[in-house]
Amino acid sequence: MVLAGSLQYFPASKATPLTRRATGVVRGQRVPQLRSESAVSASSRPHPANPNRASAAQPAGAGRAREVAFVRRVHRLRVLGMALGALGVASVLWLQGSEWPWWVLLACNSVVWPQASRRLAERSESPRAMEERNLMVDSALGGMWIAVIQFNLLPSVLLLTMLCVDKIAAGGPRLLWRTLPWLLVTCAYTSAMLHFPVALQTPMPVLLACLPLLVAYPLSICIVNWELASRVVHQNRRLDEVGRTDELTGLANRRHGLAVAEAELLRARETGRAVALILLDIDHFKRINDLHGHHAGDDVLRGVAQTLRGSRGGSDTPVRYGGDEFILILPETDLDGAQETAARIQAQIAALTFERVRDLRCTASVGAAQVSPRAEDVEAWIQRADLALYAAKANGRGRLVAQGSGQGPAMAA
Repeated sequence: MVLAGSLQYFPASKATPLTRRATGVVRGQRVPQLRSESAVSASSRPHPANPNRASAAQPAGAGRAREVAFVRRVHRLRVLGMALGALGVASVLWLQGSEWPWWVLLACNSVVWPQASRRLAERSESPRAMEERNLMVDSALGGMWIAVIQFNLLPSVLLLTMLCVDKIAAGGPRLLWRTLPWLLVTCAYTSAMLHFPVALQTPMPVLLACLPLLVAYPLSICIVNWELASRVVHQNRRLDEVGRTDELTGLANRRHGLAVAEAELLRARETGRAVALILLDIDHFKRINDLHGHHAGDDVLRGVAQTLRGSRGGSDTPVRYGGDEFILILPETDLDGAQETAARIQAQIAALTFERVRDLRCTASVGAAQVSPRAEDVEAWIQRADLALYAAKANGRGRLVAQGSGQGPAMAA
């Protein structure tokens, strides 16, 4: 008897980000424009020529590694299923007084085959495809043993049921319908070779020998299914986190930051409470990359991100907006509070030191804007902060300029 248990191979789920409007930044004479979703995604992925742009490539051989993991799950359950199933078959062979070749075949089936099938699958170019062929062999040998035990009712029904269950768990109905003919044909052929013996009655010793398989094997499948489901949930959470986080800095990425800004804007409209936003740009960042290399540029980006993370309040959200630009969303904060926060951040950035380039120093220009009580959207809100940032750079960089909710001139600080 051969009984192989397996579970469906769960590929990592694809992240499905919310569709959010991306906001373009106005600089000088540039026209306000929304960035496309593809541009948003590109801004949070590492670029082969520019390590300052964050993202991750799938490791080589990840697909094969998942297939090998599938083979090993099958192997564990195959060993258990065969060992427990062999008890039921052996009890019938004992009552039938079967000759020694059947016992040798049963031992090979329950001991040798599980190890051989694993080796075949792991050494194959396509481990999953090879394992599906192994599952067909399991079904064929299971059909043979059903005929050998002369269709003894309980073990035969139990073997048939478990063989169907593990095929559905491994590959769904498709795999079941591919393997079932092998079971039926092998069963019919073996029964014909033995002159169609039938002994349906199940004595008590056989019933007792079948109980371990009846109880332990389904529970094992349930446990492994639960482990896989838990892993999928964890992977989905991780994918969701990756979809909201900039890889290089660990801050919220542009898409997630815009979603937070939109939520805060709606909350401000409903409650009338103040909310401000500061837009920060590292001064002469291209020069840092050119003079000290992209690794130094990465250190600067991480240092600024750490500063923003350390300066945040309980509800503030620091965001890597793109390249060397950052946003800090400040709920329950008016323009004066935003300026105080921005000034403190600028001082901390100016004091940063970097182990890789010890004489490297950097400054940041900041534009701040309080949300308008009028019907303003996120794009217009960020545009006002960007105009203030442009004014800060025009005034010599390392400056702070803030704009109120009106459209008046920027206030230099």
